[in-house]
Amino acid sequence: MALILLGSEHFAVFGTREGVNAMRHQNSVMHELLKQVPWATFDRLVEEHEADARIRRLTTKSQFVALLYGQLAGAASLREIETALSSHAARLYHVGGARVLRSTLADANALRPAALFADLFASMTAQASRGLRRKIGEAVRLIDSTGVRLAGLGAEWARFSAKASGGKLHVVYDPDADRPLYAAVTTAKVNDITAAKAMPIEAGATYVFDLGYYDYGWWAKLDQAGCRIVTRFKKNTPLNLIAENPVAAGSPVLSDRIGLLPPRQARSRRNLFGEPVREVRVNTEAGKTLRILTNDLDAPAEEIAALYKRRWAIELFFRWVKQMLKIRHFIGRSENAMRVQIAVALIAFLLLRLAQAAVAVVDSPLAFPRLIRANLMHRRPLHRLLASSEPQNTDPRQCSLSLQPA
Repeated sequence: MALILLGSEHFAVFGTREGVNAMRHQNSVMHELLKQVPWATFDRLVEEHEADARIRRLTTKSQFVALLYGQLAGAASLREIETALSSHAARLYHVGGARVLRSTLADANALRPAALFADLFASMTAQASRGLRRKIGEAVRLIDSTGVRLAGLGAEWARFSAKASGGKLHVVYDPDADRPLYAAVTTAKVNDITAAKAMPIEAGATYVFDLGYYDYGWWAKLDQAGCRIVTRFKKNTPLNLIAENPVAAGSPVLSDRIGLLPPRQARSRRNLFGEPVREVRVNTEAGKTLRILTNDLDAPAEEIAALYKRRWAIELFFRWVKQMLKIRHFIGRSENAMRVQIAVALIAFLLLRLAQAAVAVVDSPLAFPRLIRANLMHRRPLHRLLASSEPQNTDPRQCSLSLQPA
C-alpha cells in the first residue's frame, strides 16, 4: 500500500497483485435479493412460453426486474418506474436489468404471458418449502380470497356491476412457513368454492376455511384424500346427532357432538358427504358462539377450535401484501397486466420473507420491507441495513494499515 500526500491529508491507494486497485466491490441490496431468484428456472420458462420470441427492445428478464423494482420500491406508476430506473442506470447492469420506456413496459405487461410469472412463483414456493416438510397430518393450509378493485376501459373483462370492476386473488397459505403455497386470479364474479375446486389437494393436510367454501361434495373429496377439514357450520344447517362427547368444566368449549349432515345441501343437490362429522361449539373472545365443523372425530375439541382461530393468519397476510406491495393500484388495466403484477408482487413477498429469515436484522414483518425500500439500490449487505454508513473493506490482503498524520 502507498500513501499519496495532498496538502496536509493522506489518501490510501490499495495495491493488489494486478496493481493499484480500489476497495472491494459491494453489490446493491436489489442485487442481493435477486440472488434468490432461480434464474435457470426463469430462463427455462421464458423458452417454454416463447416470451422473448421476436422481441427487440425489452427482454422478459428486464421486464421482470423493472416490475420487481416497482414492487420493492413502492412505485405507483409506469412513469415512476421509468424515472427511477433511469436514475440508477449505472447499477442496473449488475442486477441484469436495463433502462425501460414507459410505453414499452406497458406493452410487455399487456402482451407477455402472465402464466410465466405465475409458474415462476409456483416454482419458488415449491423450492422454499422443501426444507419445511412435515410429517403427514401436521401441515396446515388456510384457504381464502381477497378482492382487488379495477377501473378504466381496460377493466371491462372484470366488470361485475354497471359501475364496478374487480378481480379476486385466491390463496392457499401455510401459516407455519408464513407464505402462500398457491395463488390464482379470477374475476370478482367467480365464487370462492369454484376457485377452490381447481386448487391442488395435498393428501393428509389440514384445510381451514370459512363459509365461502361451503360445499359438501368438495368436502367429500378432501375427506377421501385423508385431509382434515376445519370450517364453520351455517346457522341453518342442522346436525343429526349420533353421539355427544363430554366437555371439561371451565372450558371455552360449550359442546362437542358427532352427527350427520342433512341428506341434501339444497333441494336440487344431494349430499355427497355421508361420513359422520363433528360440531364443536365455542365462545369467542368477542362473546359470540361459533359452530365449528370438522371431520376429525378424535382430536381434542380445544385443538379444533385453535385450528379455526388460525384463519386470522391469512387475513394478516392479505393486509400485509396490500399495505407493503402494489396490488391495490394497478399500473396496467388489462387482465394480463393485472395477473403479471399480482404474480410479481407475490414473488416480491417471497424474496422479502426469505431475506428476512436469512439475516434476522429486524423481527417486524413491516419494518424489514421498509428498510429494503430505503436501501434498495445502495451498495450494502443485507445484514448491515441498520448500519449508519457504508460497509468498510476488511480484507487483510488489501489493507491492514490505518492512516496517521505525517
